[in-house]
Amino acid sequence: MKMEGRRTSSNVDDRRGMSTGKAAGMGLGGLIIIGLITWIMGGNPRSVLQDAANNGGLLTGGGVETTQDYQPTAEEEALAQFSMQILASTEDVWAKVFREQVGQEYEPPKMVLFTSSVQTGCGGATSSVGPFYCSADKALYIDLSFFSSMKQQLGADGEFAYAYVIAHEVGHHVENLLGILSQVHQKMQSSDQTTANNWSVRLELQADFLAGVWGYHEGKMFNSIDRQDVLNAINCSKVIGDDYLQKKAQGYTVPDAFTHGTSAQREKWLRKGLSTGNLKDGDTYNIAYSQL
Repeated sequence: MKMEGRRTSSNVDDRRGMSTGKAAGMGLGGLIIIGLITWIMGGNPRSVLQDAANNGGLLTGGGVETTQDYQPTAEEEALAQFSMQILASTEDVWAKVFREQVGQEYEPPKMVLFTSSVQTGCGGATSSVGPFYCSADKALYIDLSFFSSMKQQLGADGEFAYAYVIAHEVGHHVENLLGILSQVHQKMQSSDQTTANNWSVRLELQADFLAGVWGYHEGKMFNSIDRQDVLNAINCSKVIGDDYLQKKAQGYTVPDAFTHGTSAQREKWLRKGLSTGNLKDGDTYNIAYSQL
């Protein structure tokens, strides 16, 4: 991506070097880290997927944050700078899209950088859940070491792949502003496990689509994305599909336990957002589940 000279967002709370107590939850990357760790330790990744759906994207738990002796590496500082530039880009893009397509002013989220664990408006969380969004404080949370894990464990690399991860979580913020997030969480809480998982898949695929919408307008506004960037993001969407991760972990899939969508579904909706840039094309709720 061409990001030289681009502004950084001021909506950033840098809590690296602080930690908190217990936590539970699941974000975009939770399936990557926890699922593979479970696999390596001989556990059943299906239970991880079910826990994700039970949490409905919200976190539970709590704790008190304490300061630790922490010195970021030059690589991490570069990632922090890049992440703040991407957040600034989402602010610019979504402000434009909301004015033109929604007829409202966009309220940007805060991004919290942390290491190890963090206290949020939704409760406590550890870096093992991956990047996530908390609707209670309208903030996305990320431990930057996740990008290294994503590269080393799944081969998903490249700046636009990293940007896609951030844009996906901002997509959940957009869902929250549009009133979609709370509606889906209510449906999940009143449904049986399989149905709740299906609602979760619809929510996550829409966030993938919204990440694509951001990418479409980012490219149009700043001429910053080339074909290789798109391929990097598409590869990332494939290797975080539920079916890919389950096969990698246990050699077979359990479709009823899917909570984020298959590799094909995630690629499809990301590509759709990247190709149209139009919010009206991202309805993942009023079509048959089999057509997702």
